[in-house]
Amino acid sequence: MVGAFAEAGGAALEDSLIMIDEVQKCLNRSRASVYRYTNTDPRNLNPPFNPRKLNPEYRSDQKDPLLFHPNEVARFARDVLRIKEVTVEVLNSPSTATQHLLGSILEELRAIRQRLDALDGLPTTHVTPRQLHNQSRPAA
Repeated sequence: MVGAFAEAGGAALEDSLIMIDEVQKCLNRSRASVYRYTNTDPRNLNPPFNPRKLNPEYRSDQKDPLLFHPNEVARFARDVLRIKEVTVEVLNSPSTATQHLLGSILEELRAIRQRLDALDGLPTTHVTPRQLHNQSRPAA
């Protein structure tokens, strides 16, 4: 059985991508053989999809690490390596400081929304600027 493990801390796709070390463990292959399987080309940063290769995710720079989607690793294991049972597991990563900060911001926004909604329910009296101006003058 092959398991493709990913750390998924949120909805972002980048969080669910795995590096070459995890792919090596999942496929139970050496690092060199995983690199041989990978669809890379020194002249082309992002070569077109090759169904016979392990296709990494889009990279914007040659120095970016190779990252793989767990479904692509499972597809490769099933279709190319002919491994019968393929399991893809997505594990939640531990909370980070950024996630805690975003959670706090979300709570604060919800509190603001509740207060605004409560203000919408209050009756309002319409006072014109002239009325305010006349009230501030002493009587003659």
